[in-house]
Amino acid sequence: MTAALRVALFGECMLELQGQAFGTMRQTFGGDTLNTAVYLARVAAGRGLEVQYATGLGEDPFSDGLLQRWQAEGVGTRLVRRIAGRMPGLYLIEVDDHGERRFSYWRDTSAAKAYFDTAPGDTPLEAALGELDALYFSGISLAILPPEGRARLLALAQALRARGAQVVFDNNYRPRLWPDPTQARAAYARAFELASLALVTADDHQALHQLPTTDAAIAAAQALPTPELVVKRGAEPTLLRSGPGGAWQRVATEPVPRVVDTTAAGDSFAAGYLARRLLGASSAEAAAFGNRLAARVIQHPGALIERPAMQDLLLQPPT
Repeated sequence: MTAALRVALFGECMLELQGQAFGTMRQTFGGDTLNTAVYLARVAAGRGLEVQYATGLGEDPFSDGLLQRWQAEGVGTRLVRRIAGRMPGLYLIEVDDHGERRFSYWRDTSAAKAYFDTAPGDTPLEAALGELDALYFSGISLAILPPEGRARLLALAQALRARGAQVVFDNNYRPRLWPDPTQARAAYARAFELASLALVTADDHQALHQLPTTDAAIAAAQALPTPELVVKRGAEPTLLRSGPGGAWQRVATEPVPRVVDTTAAGDSFAAGYLARRLLGASSAEAAAFGNRLAARVIQHPGALIERPAMQDLLLQPPT
């Protein structure tokens, strides 16, 4: 029997409140890489992918609840580090009439930020270095870490890439998480150098480099050194190149009758794309599936939609 491919995703999951300030709110959870982990575990269940989430959590009931919910989704938690005295971060999503969202955060002392606050090599993720087939992290993963932790994560990516594992970087850029754009650009440049696959949202690349137009951002993204590149442009066709010097392809997105909430659109695309690529599909097939999954997600509220709403998109085990 073929051994499972082991995929680790590193980042931060926070408690999520949905609603309006001083109004009725719904509590759940989310975070860019955690959203990707859940959707990846859902669509690839039974197909030989082992999905593990690496983050920091506290020893409190909220942290216990998060672990239970991730495990119920099929996401492994053996790479989670429990840190006494810390708790998960918190954020509020307010959604306007067009499905666009506004975030408010309480995360300055979250446990995820302290994941690497221990001796080098002494985190569960670093200890699992020899077992991993793929590592996924994002610009937000880099931003939440102090400089020493960021260097540890990038060193881990370098070691994995050196032995032939897949390193996947999603460029999610949130300016408020960085002390200045120069520091962010340096970290991103290193991540793009180390990645074997990069998922680039054109708007975020434009903001990171303060480029005048989206077209300029797309051109800059297409010149990145990462061998496999995917450039996401909202409702416009996805651009992709599956190898160095290869031809660029265009894969259409899927129109939807009504956008309810764009939260996790890119995160779910990443899960769909990564699932198909790791299971042997072409980059074009993977992008088509990623777009299909993202189109479904944005028609429902919240970062993680209910499983029945995407049941027809779950990949079935081979017979």
